[in-house]
Amino acid sequence: MPGPGFIRDKLEIKFLILYIAARVIEPVPFDTILDLTLCDDAIDYFDFSECLADLVRTNHLTVSGDGLYAITEKGRRNSEICASSLPYSVRLRCDRNLTEWNRKLRRKSQVRTEVEKRPNGTYTVKLSLDDDLGSVMDLRLMVVREDMGKALAERFRQNPEKMYNEMIHVLLDDA
Repeated sequence: MPGPGFIRDKLEIKFLILYIAARVIEPVPFDTILDLTLCDDAIDYFDFSECLADLVRTNHLTVSGDGLYAITEKGRRNSEICASSLPYSVRLRCDRNLTEWNRKLRRKSQVRTEVEKRPNGTYTVKLSLDDDLGSVMDLRLMVVREDMGKALAERFRQNPEKMYNEMIHVLLDDA
């Protein structure tokens, strides 16, 4: 039985899923759409799953081979038409959640790392930082072990701006 909330039927759940899919900045996995849709306590997992499958079946959403959901033009048009049908409080809560999720997606696309094995047995660690205008830093380092490369990549992902600032400081320091 659904909990207390504002979404009352499967059609409203579909409206909410389309509302979310139209506002997320890139295709997302099932779990992300689920988390964002559960912003209303009246929605349960089984109704959500059924509605999501219906939206894919009716070509409002697509699902890629790696399980990422994206809205189609048909879905976008219907989302614009139906958005005002959603309760205002649900839209507000959903918009707050979407803002946070889109911030994380943007951050993920701006900070990239890769550890690649070289033919001589060493590893190249690739560290990249972008902003809204383009590349800020691209750095390649050689390390002798894969675990060192992974540790460097993880540290860079945690705070790339600090690494960038410290490198600038070292390069500009007169001492």
